[in-house]
Amino acid sequence: MQVNVKKLLLLVSLISGAFAVNAEQITLRVADQKGNMRAQLEAANKLDNLPYKIEWSEFPAAAPLAEALNAQAVDVGIIGDAPLLFAEAAGAQVKAIAVDKSDAYGTALLVKADSPVKSAADLKGKSIATNRGSIGHFVALKALASAGLTAKDVTFRFLPPSDAKLALTQGSVDVWATWEPYTAFAETQDHLRVVVNGRGLWSGNSFLAATDTALKDKAKREAIADYLQRLSDSQVWAYKNLDAYSEKLAKIIGFPLDAAKLGFERRKSYWQTIDAATETQQQQTADFYHAQGLLPVALNVSGTFDHSFLLK
Repeated sequence: MQVNVKKLLLLVSLISGAFAVNAEQITLRVADQKGNMRAQLEAANKLDNLPYKIEWSEFPAAAPLAEALNAQAVDVGIIGDAPLLFAEAAGAQVKAIAVDKSDAYGTALLVKADSPVKSAADLKGKSIATNRGSIGHFVALKALASAGLTAKDVTFRFLPPSDAKLALTQGSVDVWATWEPYTAFAETQDHLRVVVNGRGLWSGNSFLAATDTALKDKAKREAIADYLQRLSDSQVWAYKNLDAYSEKLAKIIGFPLDAAKLGFERRKSYWQTIDAATETQQQQTADFYHAQGLLPVALNVSGTFDHSFLLK
């Protein structure tokens, strides 16, 4: 049988071209929080030569990001452990595919410098501003429990970060429960004081979560796996090049350099695959929220993880 080499080469070229076109047509819709992921990727040049396109959406907090995941408006996003639970309890078809471990200090309760609140026990009778279902909300509840108090002993006002900070500085509330980089900004620019930090109260876990729809799409699944590895590599780079990264981060999120650097540096974050210890921590968080009456039903979190995404 004779083979027409020219025709064979033309066929190979056409097939390769078709794959290239398909790759270019893949758009990964990524939900970020205040420059969290994008800043690292851009600073480390990990967005160069992408085999797919990225459509970015930035959210001020996890609650609206979770709503976007639930509505299938985005494919993948970074979200704290508590907001992820609320999304799943609301029926969101998403899976956590990797965990970002960090020092929990910056998820904290803040007060004005002259506030009489000095400890968790002093929270009784006070008003606390935070996002409902956020990691700030979680740490506030944990802080109350550590002092033998409950949510009934305080008044919660559920506000987004910018409104919550304004409420505190203007005296409308006594305490603001928030997270990085807002905590670092509040300390360095507004001279607010951390009265309770998240160490020992919060796991420090945030997740990269993807919709079931995106995960079932082979091309998008491959893009998500590639994105995750780039994200992990960029975070390693960021800590090795802290000054250069902090400058990039400050510009992207519109924060002063000292606030951006402090918020990132003390988190000491690193990405890893989902392990048994992380599942146990997430189940404990779910059980705590259910006991607090914020999750209407008990959740078994084992089905909310996809263990097939591995990091090098």
